[in-house]
Amino acid sequence: MTQIENAAVAQTFAAYPPLLRRKLLALRQLILDTASATPGVGKIEETLKWGEPAYLTSASKSGSTIRLGPVKSSPSQYALYFNCNTTLVDTFRTLFPRELRYEGNRAIVLDSTDAPPHDALAFCIQAALTYHRKHHP
Repeated sequence: MTQIENAAVAQTFAAYPPLLRRKLLALRQLILDTASATPGVGKIEETLKWGEPAYLTSASKSGSTIRLGPVKSSPSQYALYFNCNTTLVDTFRTLFPRELRYEGNRAIVLDSTDAPPHDALAFCIQAALTYHRKHHP
């Protein structure tokens, strides 16, 4: 597990209930691993946006921000949030109609009692991290 350097982000993760924290930290690691395995993404900036851990491609500007957090209306669920002004979630819905659950055009919603679909999530994360490369050459 890659160490969290931003103290505010570390405190936010520490405040989550244990099961949710484990799930969200696993997603965080998947974002970092996917970024490091994807050419052109560069270093990921980890910060807070709207009080939730957020992952930005500040150095390369290759991607769109990804946020992680609990689903406020459902304590057993958590989500990857994407910029709702992108086509990311619409694309994911087309590619993964059964594997993933969605909230509008902004989130992939996961349940803490289920094993996350690793490959589908890695694909979606990579698409977000490279979004601007594909849409703005």
